[in-house]
Formats: sequence, C-alpha cells, structure tokens
Amino acid sequence: MRECIKFFEVIAMALGAVLGWYLGSPDGFFYALVAFVVADYVTGVLRAVVERKLSSTIGFRGIARKIMIFILVGVAHLIDTFVVPDANDVIRTAVIFFYIANEGLSIIENSAALGLPIPTELAITLKQLHREEINEQDEEEN
Repeated sequence: MRECIKFFEVIAMALGAVLGWYLGSPDGFFYALVAFVVADYVTGVLRAVVERKLSSTIGFRGIARKIMIFILVGVAHLIDTFVVPDANDVIRTAVIFFYIANEGLSIIENSAALGLPIPTELAITLKQLHREEINEQDEEEN
C-alpha cells in the first residue's frame, strides 16, 4: 500500500513540476484566472440547469475551452521565457488579463440570465465590450 501511495506522490510531483514549468510560477493573476474559470464554469452549469439546456456535449466543449485557456497561458509563458527572455512575463500577464476579463463577462452574462440584477454601469460596459469583440473579429476575418 505504501508503494502505491509513494507512486502517486511521485506522479503528482512530476505533474506539478511540468505544469509549473509550462504555466510559470503561480502568482495572484494566475490564481485569479483559476477562480474566474471555475466560477464561469459553475455559473454556466447553473444557467443550463435553470434553462433546462444541460448537455454533456456542451459541458465537454466548455471544459475543452477552459483547458485551452491554460494551454494559451502556457504558450505565452514559453514565449516570455525563451523567445523574449527580458519580457518579465508581460505576454503571459496580458493573456491572463484578457481571459480574466472574458471569464468575468461570461459570469456577468450568466448571472443576468439567472435573473440577478446587474448594475447599469456594468451592463453598459458589458454591451460595449461585446461590440468591441465583434468588431475585432470582423476585422480579423477581413
């Protein structure tokens, strides 16, 4: 039994080391991103339950998108580390900020869909950010 526990400890340490190398050192921004990703997923599931649209396919797609967020954070960290070594994790931090904002907007949308009142200023900002995202996507396609 002890050998089995020791084996899993070694696996967990190796996985932690690889993730630490790939994602960079966990800082406050990274912890905030993790919290926002989890909160967005939970509020999305709650919204799906209330709207009776819960689907394992959609849920799996949501998990895949969340995993992709962390893959992109890792890519940004590798760029900071090996391509632009004097960047001091600027690219990683920018990617994290982008996804914190994105996840925050999604949390607000889910909350509004569940009937939670959203402050007017927040709703206006949400609408403006959505318009900007749509405009940026249109520009990228052209």
